[in-house]
Amino acid sequence: MDAPDGGGLLGACTLTDFGPHEAPTFTAIGMMLIADRYARQGFGRRLLEHVIRYSGSVPLTLYASAGAVPLYRKLGFSSVGQAAKATGRFTGPASSPARPGLSLSPARAGDLPRILRLDAEVFGTDRTPLITRLPAFADRLLVAEEGGELTGFAARWPSTGSEVVGPLVARDGDTARALITALAVGSHRPLRVDVDVRHTALLDWLGGSGMPVTEVSDLMTRDLPALPGDWTRRFAPLTVAAA
Repeated sequence: MDAPDGGGLLGACTLTDFGPHEAPTFTAIGMMLIADRYARQGFGRRLLEHVIRYSGSVPLTLYASAGAVPLYRKLGFSSVGQAAKATGRFTGPASSPARPGLSLSPARAGDLPRILRLDAEVFGTDRTPLITRLPAFADRLLVAEEGGELTGFAARWPSTGSEVVGPLVARDGDTARALITALAVGSHRPLRVDVDVRHTALLDWLGGSGMPVTEVSDLMTRDLPALPGDWTRRFAPLTVAAA
């Protein structure tokens, strides 16, 4: 959205389609930004209304800060979940006690088909364009295996002021903790994980490892009762700015 005074952009957002290109399962709205000089003048609402019209019948999702939730509700969005931002310098042990048979290793090219299959199963729709970019985007990408079966994967990538762990897909809490612990090794900045609040045990463990919850965002949808897939294995999105 161009600024009416000709001084660059007034606002912007991103749209990320998931599923088949010709008929997306849903579209995630992210990076909703309005220039400070145009704040609180209704431009955020106008931008979102344009997105709704542009998207037509495709369901929409987004993560909303507490202050933005009322606006999104007025435009037909409903809260279907929450993500807790756990952040800080990881103080847990350098290696997580792993059950026998659980092994972690850096992802290799040959792991990608297995990662894509697991991700589609857990996320509930195809994310191939996003997942295939992880090796180039992330500083580290790890996989978890038990008995030759891929049971999880997670990435760590740099953001402003922190290193973000996401996506985080794991068979269970033990696997999730092992992946986070391994990704914390070698990081000299605070870590951040945006955890589905239903994973209370993981959040308690993170809080006891120097990463308390500092903020909670609402997961909101429009024309979609809930995200597809298996939330019990979906511990954290790639980013609350997209998916």
